[in-house]
Amino acid sequence: MKAMVITKFGGPEVFSEVEMPDPHPGPGQVSINVTHSSVGLVDAFFRRGMIPMLQPPFVTGLEVAGTVRELGEGVTDFRIGESVVTLSLMSLGGYATVTIADALLTISLDGVIVDPAQAVAALPNAVTAYLALTQIAHLQKGESVLIHGAIGGLASMFPVVARSLGASRVVGTVRTAAKLDAARELAYDDVFVADDFPAVVGDERFNVVIDPVGGDILTASFGVMAPLGRALLVGNASEKEASIGSNMLWGKSIAVLGFSVGPYLQANPSAGRPAAKAVLKILAEGKLELPVTTLPLADVAEAHRRMDAKEVTGRIVLKS
Repeated sequence: MKAMVITKFGGPEVFSEVEMPDPHPGPGQVSINVTHSSVGLVDAFFRRGMIPMLQPPFVTGLEVAGTVRELGEGVTDFRIGESVVTLSLMSLGGYATVTIADALLTISLDGVIVDPAQAVAALPNAVTAYLALTQIAHLQKGESVLIHGAIGGLASMFPVVARSLGASRVVGTVRTAAKLDAARELAYDDVFVADDFPAVVGDERFNVVIDPVGGDILTASFGVMAPLGRALLVGNASEKEASIGSNMLWGKSIAVLGFSVGPYLQANPSAGRPAAKAVLKILAEGKLELPVTTLPLADVAEAHRRMDAKEVTGRIVLKS
């Protein structure tokens, strides 16, 4: 198989194309002929050595779409050639033409009419949004939601999923005015530039804040949360720490929670498929579509350059 290997920690230039032996699935696993691999911010963190799970050389990539190649021992609910998309691959390995996935974290696309590039770009993040809103934030019908980094690959999945769970109002923020039009194509009631936040929301208060950005905008969000509001941290794109004081939390009767889908699904693998079932219908209806830039697998360095430069609207997907 062909794999794009991180040869050392560093910038986008550290990828190298390498021929490797085809992997074979173990018990409870499947191997997948990869057609599409998603590119996420966490992949850049792995590349830079900010998440010390592995030492180079290794292959990153957490989500893929493709067809089942081989079944591991005990796997009976898939067939060879079946179209699938994965949730988070905690073993990584997605930037390759063949990869291994846990069967419990693999979702069948049989009978679902959807572009595989859209499937790998949207479904894993939509599942993340569903789990975050139902298992951690406990979103209730009629509650309002504020989402920072509104057009990011993960954040952009929250509006439709939140509405499917009964959210009454969904507001987003974007980094620059140039991103407003793209955000308005999504299911937001209002979208604001982050530099104008929080003054721009006036007296409005939110029950749930979704924040993949962190830093100053999270700190500012505490002032616009309703009593019993929940701020849900799903990333830290700013790479900055927010100011969170215990007196502020109990004084305002608010909570700050965190959610990382990979470790959650590793500990609760059976939670993946019910969440996927809940959002797959929305995906098939075209309600979860987002801008996708498709590049050849060999252009992984260019994909990471664009991501580092914050040139990406929606998601980048690598095509094998």
